[in-house]
Amino acid sequence: MRRCIFFFSALLCLAGELQAQQKNPPSPPNQAKPSPAPTAAAAPIVAPPAVPARPNGKIQNSLVRITATDVEPDYRAPWNSGAIGRGVGAGFVIDGQRILTNAHVVSNSRYLTVEREGDPNKYPATVQFVAHDCDLALITVATQNFFKNMRPLQFGGIPELESVVSAYGYSIGGERMSVTTGIVSRIDFQLYTHSSIDQHLAIQISAQINPGNSGGPVMQNAKVMGVAFQGYSGDVAQGVAYMIPTPVIRRFLKDIEDGHYDKYVDLGMTYGKLQNPAQRRFLGLKDDGRGVLVWTVVEAGPCAKKILPGDVLLAIDDHPIASDANVELEGERMEMPEVVERKFKGDVVKLDLLRNKQPLSVKIELGTVWPYFMQGHSYDVRPRYVVYAGLIFQPMSLNLIEAYRSVDLRIRHFFDYFVTEQIYLEHPEVIILTNILPDPINTYLTPFRNSIVDEINGQKIRTLDDLANAFSETPERFVVKMIGDGPPLVLDPKEVEAARERIKTRYNVLAEQNLIEQPPPSPARAEAKKI
Repeated sequence: MRRCIFFFSALLCLAGELQAQQKNPPSPPNQAKPSPAPTAAAAPIVAPPAVPARPNGKIQNSLVRITATDVEPDYRAPWNSGAIGRGVGAGFVIDGQRILTNAHVVSNSRYLTVEREGDPNKYPATVQFVAHDCDLALITVATQNFFKNMRPLQFGGIPELESVVSAYGYSIGGERMSVTTGIVSRIDFQLYTHSSIDQHLAIQISAQINPGNSGGPVMQNAKVMGVAFQGYSGDVAQGVAYMIPTPVIRRFLKDIEDGHYDKYVDLGMTYGKLQNPAQRRFLGLKDDGRGVLVWTVVEAGPCAKKILPGDVLLAIDDHPIASDANVELEGERMEMPEVVERKFKGDVVKLDLLRNKQPLSVKIELGTVWPYFMQGHSYDVRPRYVVYAGLIFQPMSLNLIEAYRSVDLRIRHFFDYFVTEQIYLEHPEVIILTNILPDPINTYLTPFRNSIVDEINGQKIRTLDDLANAFSETPERFVVKMIGDGPPLVLDPKEVEAARERIKTRYNVLAEQNLIEQPPPSPARAEAKKI
């Protein structure tokens, strides 16, 4: 479930502090203590119940170590392939000869290998499905007999608060399996930092998460309770980590049954609690602790025209909505969006509400809300851009803003309020002049950096395709009007054409534009053999 996030700085700070990590706590010292002298009145010593050495079984037969070679896109020079990196994570075998792990373990990867405990070989792997909105992925290995003697793990439910869980993986600093144990300390909606925009159910545990453990199972009573995926870095919080719970995992596995991942659905609205007695009386509500107030409705969302700002939501799929926005679901109090979280594209949800103090019921066919995607991270796609006259034009995105570390107030406003102020209706893509490749034809254009394109020769620029089409024409001059006050940017097409090859050669611009948000070219499929 996505919420309208309009606190740009806070979002980036939180995403920076939350990372996929796990660390083994130090073992307590093993000191011998003198036994007290026995006395006649001494009570008999009762031995504690034996604790099995491996309460979850032999996990080595289910766990794999994943090594990913990835290429991070270069948004500052988008025609380049990007920087090559290497990361290590964990995964575990589930039914159907599949390996479940985190999306951030395999994102932007060009080559994957997996290793089994006790096997010196590395096996090429391929990604079957990836869900960036809930940080889960499925990979598989084509090598014959790779899954022989490996035990698929089974899923459990939501663990009880204060119950003990064990996290398994390949924590940084070693190549053998590591285990940490902690308690379940919170069950709540949390920001999933891989996308930096999606919020889903997450379970907080005291077993720390460090690099290398992402994607490993968190277990209790020999069943998977969740997948380790993120924790706090630095001094923000000690011993606080999170796992993706089984309702999120099961939804992901159900979604891909048709061979395609359709993403999470969303109502596309914001709402507020209704706990103030005077406000409740004003809205005609009973003193029964029910109802939340609709604040905004996204025009591009499924609730558009059916739900209005000012409506009071009383129930969702016949689950009463408390004034603190919680519902009773499977015996637990959860936030209202959890009802929608468990549905899929095309499913219907019923909302009971008050409008102008009159009861009303509406049915909403659920789908994704595309304007939210701009505010989240993108993976496995090439940056889109147009280079003209040495000017680099790119659509606004979280990846772009992080790459340039933009502090321009206008850009921050357009980003933060892209959804809540419905900016996307006029500008489905916000086209920014992000950088300038210095050349005599653009020497005096530096003040236009970080400007947002509004029109070219009187034609509204709504998308990057509009900008590319405008520059493909051959007028006497291009008059580029930016949003806000100030003079327009003026270019002479003949001068631009004369400088074109010079700029491409000087800055090694391999391609002057990429308009399609497509995956990078796939490497040749590795042969199914040991390496």
